[in-house]
Amino acid sequence: MPLLLIIDMQVGMTWPQSGVRNNPQAEVQIARLLDAWRRAGAPIVHVRHISRTLGSPFWPGQPGAKFQPALAPRDDEHVVEKNVPDAFTHSGLERWLHARGHRSLVIVGVSTNNSVEATARSAGNLGFQTHVVADACFAFDLTDLRGVRHAAEEVHQMALANLQSDYATVIDAEAAAALLAR
Repeated sequence: MPLLLIIDMQVGMTWPQSGVRNNPQAEVQIARLLDAWRRAGAPIVHVRHISRTLGSPFWPGQPGAKFQPALAPRDDEHVVEKNVPDAFTHSGLERWLHARGHRSLVIVGVSTNNSVEATARSAGNLGFQTHVVADACFAFDLTDLRGVRHAAEEVHQMALANLQSDYATVIDAEAAAALLAR
């Protein structure tokens, strides 16, 4: 049974200072998948970014570091805290997954080109069967090194293209729910 890995769905991600984003329905899709996993009694891991940068909305104890209430973990759901984009780095996640026999991951969350992509790359490299749910992730506008601004949808699509095949299979929420039903 695939494990649902929800990345960085924290209050600070909803604040205007996070920037212009794509996929305004991502939280709806994530909540739908979270509900399906819970009803099936399937494994769920929530990842929370805890910043090392003083003044960050994700600094420990700040309101922005809290989980969004609609997507908050239950007491019986595992929580991983990370300080870098990749949820596997220095978090114990890989060991936790192996100890419980989890080999298949369905990844959702934010941001597609940062924590989602970093985590999916590691998952693929570590041999996990990895799926990234395109309509349950989102990105923010980004300015490249030449000073050219790229729309969040373009950033999102490029990150998904980076992941497809070599690291993960990119699917939609409907296909993710079908994986759970198998």
